[in-house]
Amino acid sequence: MMVPTPNIYSLVKGAAEGRTRLNAFDKSLLEAGVGDTNLMRMSSILPPAANQVSINDISLPKGGLIPLAYATIDGTTPGQWISAAIAVGIPEDDREPGVIMEFEDHSPLKSVEEIVRQMVVDGFEYRNRKLKEIKSLGIEHQVELCGSVFAAAVLWYK
Repeated sequence: MMVPTPNIYSLVKGAAEGRTRLNAFDKSLLEAGVGDTNLMRMSSILPPAANQVSINDISLPKGGLIPLAYATIDGTTPGQWISAAIAVGIPEDDREPGVIMEFEDHSPLKSVEEIVRQMVVDGFEYRNRKLKEIKSLGIEHQVELCGSVFAAAVLWYK
């Protein structure tokens, strides 16, 4: 059985506190809109000519296997900043694939988002591909007790 190539994607994010790291992660997935699915972590290639849509426009099956590229990090030090960001590089030639880069760190979002966007530029440079635009989304959270952040590119097909 061949899996269809995704032709749409959505950038999502979530942050949450929980009693445990796993509970915080699970709650961040719910906030991002993918909490009732099974995540299939993908390498970071955006299929050619894929279109961005809102997560609300995608009917993800509950319990379904959902392909994503994602960044996540948690923390248990009160007051600590945690951030995750996702960036998608769109090529000038829509017959070529784009790239998806993800990054997370125990630092404010500004630096995490700068790094992930540069990762897209680098990915295009070593592919000798012309970059049309970068779309990015990130989230930061200051840990209260046990926090988690999550940013992803959800790949799907219509």
